[in-house]
Amino acid sequence: MVNETVKAKMVVDKEFQISEIDPRVYGSFIEHLGRAVYGGIFEPDHPTADDKGFRQDVIDLVKELQVPIVRYPGGNMVSAYNWEDGVGPKEDRPKRLELAWRVTETNQVGTNEFMDWAKAANTDVMMAVNLGTRGIDAARNLLEYCNHPGGTYWSDLRKSHGYTNPHNIKTWCLGNEMDGPWQVGQKTAHEYGRLAYETAKAMRLVDPEIELVSCGSSNSNMPTFPSWEAETLEHTYEVADYISLHQYYGNRSGDTANFLAKSMDMENFIQTVISTCDYIKAKKRSKKNMYLSFDEWNVWFHSNEQDKEIDPWTVAPPQLEDVYTFEDALLVGSMLNTMLRHSDRVKVACMAQLVNVIAPIMTENGGAAWKQTIFYPYFYTSVYGRGVALKPVVSSPRYDSKDFTDVPYLDPSVVYNEEKEELVVFATNRHLEKPLEVDIDVRSFEGYGVVEHIVLENEDAKAVNLPGQENVKPHANGESYLDDGKLVGIFPKFSWNMIRLKKVKA
Repeated sequence: MVNETVKAKMVVDKEFQISEIDPRVYGSFIEHLGRAVYGGIFEPDHPTADDKGFRQDVIDLVKELQVPIVRYPGGNMVSAYNWEDGVGPKEDRPKRLELAWRVTETNQVGTNEFMDWAKAANTDVMMAVNLGTRGIDAARNLLEYCNHPGGTYWSDLRKSHGYTNPHNIKTWCLGNEMDGPWQVGQKTAHEYGRLAYETAKAMRLVDPEIELVSCGSSNSNMPTFPSWEAETLEHTYEVADYISLHQYYGNRSGDTANFLAKSMDMENFIQTVISTCDYIKAKKRSKKNMYLSFDEWNVWFHSNEQDKEIDPWTVAPPQLEDVYTFEDALLVGSMLNTMLRHSDRVKVACMAQLVNVIAPIMTENGGAAWKQTIFYPYFYTSVYGRGVALKPVVSSPRYDSKDFTDVPYLDPSVVYNEEKEELVVFATNRHLEKPLEVDIDVRSFEGYGVVEHIVLENEDAKAVNLPGQENVKPHANGESYLDDGKLVGIFPKFSWNMIRLKKVKA
């Protein structure tokens, strides 16, 4: 019988704490790429544009997601970017050939404008410096421009541009994907490690309070992974706070069961980087832990062929505009679960990207903004996944796919918010044909009751959302109930779920 349920079990206990979740794990990313900036966050002629040219409809959706930090300005673009081109009077700013994506960059949005946008969107900024074509000097000067109070050349230049108070940007990326042959200014691990160390040293002299992210491998398939991490950390371990991870997944073969298992690859990637960091820690007899910044992650493959047809040197063409399917949303939910289960080490993460470019939010130039399928697991996990991550003890039936063995049908994460007296279970059911009936032992949460059970489900794995046509959206009719210290959750076949419990007031 097709609708027969599959049984699974889970134990959730207050004492099984992984760590406090850093809210920045729900961060995102804006690069000067495609319509992310021009036509995405910035469109002065749009009906909702504010006096600075920012689309208020987009800002409203970013606020809805409660995005805590946004990485900027790249990405590949930063490796040949002169930040000075994007400050000062707009009429004096040069147009440049942007080499990463072979477009023309008008520089009408730069550092100060982006800081204005971030303030309007209630988010912080993670700023990247160019270690491709530039290095120590440009990085320290940008930091002085952004963070120094005044009385020096670069800080007074900022003031002359109308920004009296410093931006006080706390988190900085030491370049981007410097191992990649596609990168302008690609480095060997030794070259990057030395440059990143010296740049970090200079930046910390300018502002000792900043946090720094050292470049990890561009993805786990790089031929130098994880030796890149080991060799670069030999140089940067004591000056960096984080090492970056980047990973995108696709379903080019149309194998849904295999695609939904790809979060297991992400799990292995994280574990390998943690092991490499801890090896260097032991080798250096260090007392500090290296934390992880998973500052690019998403599904990305739908638009690859279309992007090959774009004429070079145009302004803000529609690049990397993946239209996401229902199954993409389920994998995004599982990727978020994976990071929460590693919240003791993954402290920052950035869904790449935020608007138009492989993004949860899409816009029409001059028209509406709308939500992609992946918006929803991101939204619910960001809003309700605040607090302490608990380690779920899971017993689930498993399956094998083309690339993975022993894939659990049940993929959960659990968050406890003591202040709100709230327990939240996020769960993907990877079973394509059968519901999962999950017995969840929640006896340590005596007096809690189910507040809501949100379900994202669809009969069509390839269903998409389009402007004015939201085919994939969650409903609140999930089936779950408490029975003698057990939470019984019925997770429909091929679905993403959130069950929220709260302490019942006497």
